[in-house]
Amino acid sequence: METEKVQIVLGENVTKAEVILREGASVKEIEPKATVKTNLSGVIGVPVEYLTKRVATGQFTQERSIVIVNREEIRLSLVINEDDEYLRGQVDGTLEFHPKFIEFGINTGKVWTPTDLGLFFKMNRAFFPDKNTNMKLVTDLMNFSATVSNKIDRMVKENGDRTDNFAQVVNSNLPASFVLEIPIFKGVKAETLEIETFAKINGREVSFTLLSPGANQALEEIRDKVIDSQLESIKEIAPNIAIIEV
Repeated sequence: METEKVQIVLGENVTKAEVILREGASVKEIEPKATVKTNLSGVIGVPVEYLTKRVATGQFTQERSIVIVNREEIRLSLVINEDDEYLRGQVDGTLEFHPKFIEFGINTGKVWTPTDLGLFFKMNRAFFPDKNTNMKLVTDLMNFSATVSNKIDRMVKENGDRTDNFAQVVNSNLPASFVLEIPIFKGVKAETLEIETFAKINGREVSFTLLSPGANQALEEIRDKVIDSQLESIKEIAPNIAIIEV
């Protein structure tokens, strides 16, 4: 067996060292990976939850992190390590509208035919505080188109003033308003809202939109209350993080 001599030179002041000899292929080294950036989004409380669990881990510093508040979009964005391209991360929390509130189309300009609105009310009776009121609305809406057509025909024959006839028909069939008990946002209790029906007649075609000034007021109040509550929690958990309103 042929042997080879190996000369080992120790550094200055080094008197002993461990030498490891390997035979065969060299050990494959693991290739370095890029840092995984934090990128999370969820409900409005996500930034507070993240700070609660991470603020003391050394993963970021408060002085190099910010919270961006966007009240119009009802969003809180926590940005950590803001000045480090490799370690910067973001955690977004958003207060989302309740799916059923969106379906009603309140204050959105959503257009309903009488039949479609009547069927929708019938299938969503749970959001009406009074069952009998719901049933009456459904019946009135399902019969609304026929009633309009008959009245217009009769009134035109009587005086020929179509504009006045349209106004009389719209005002005489449905109540000016009704009440819903419905949550505006996910995870927030239901609000009691007065809903107004606004009807338009074009010939024999009738359409409705649903309006509620009270819903707009409640939206503003809930939005600010929820956001302010989250900001207070952030100040308690991480008092040195800058909070910026945009």
